[in-house]
Amino acid sequence: MGTSPSTTQPRVKKYFTSSIRLWVRSDQPRHTGMDYWKGPHSGIIAATPGLAEYRQIHLAEHNPGLLPATAGMETTIPGDRRIDGIAEVTFQSALSPLRGRKQTALAFKDEINVFRRTLLYAAPNASRWYDVASPAKTVGSRAIVYLRRRRGVRPVEFRKFLQKELIPALAGTGLLTELRTQSFMPWIEKMWDTPHVAHDNPSHERFHASVVLGFADEAARDAFFSSSTVEKLSHQLTPLASAIHAYDVEAALTFVRQGRTLPDYEE
Repeated sequence: MGTSPSTTQPRVKKYFTSSIRLWVRSDQPRHTGMDYWKGPHSGIIAATPGLAEYRQIHLAEHNPGLLPATAGMETTIPGDRRIDGIAEVTFQSALSPLRGRKQTALAFKDEINVFRRTLLYAAPNASRWYDVASPAKTVGSRAIVYLRRRRGVRPVEFRKFLQKELIPALAGTGLLTELRTQSFMPWIEKMWDTPHVAHDNPSHERFHASVVLGFADEAARDAFFSSSTVEKLSHQLTPLASAIHAYDVEAALTFVRQGRTLPDYEE
């Protein structure tokens, strides 16, 4: 990339979003679980009142990590903790989760049919969607990046770098057609304690933020991850983050958009 990225903060909208990291059952073919998730299980979640958006992020089966190796930071995704997908649930208001308790109870019972482990990360008023492209630009390829704060780094320092340095630099590349971030509240197991499904999440494996990156196509995505801008940002993040896992997104399926349940999912 021949030009320096802009440091101008793009326009942003804030939301209350919960993201559930998902591992499909390993006692059946992976595609069986992924199909059930976007089929019967999606209908339970989509029927929840009070949703602004519900989408599933399906990750590629082969996902070693898109970020180049960076000294002092974990960029290779460990195979035993590699996730299969993420359920993104964005609420209309902070009270919306109370309205959806009935459907949530149904989702609790259904998880065992498809998942072996689920971990909920909540971002109350800390989910941000940035205006980085015109509506005419489509998203042909995506990546989702999870960041783990380095031990000893204060949360406020970590969030300040993400909002004041990382986001403007990412938006300024001119390559993005989508940019969404979440800063997670401290992880609490009992927030999503579904029966007969694992929720183990040791403190040294927890994440503190995520970034969804959209691109016009795979070529633009590949150019981004091999750019000098990403190399520079990785080195800047090293004192703050101990791990950055960048996943290849196979599909992002939307079932509820702007509070309206869609007759079929949209990619």
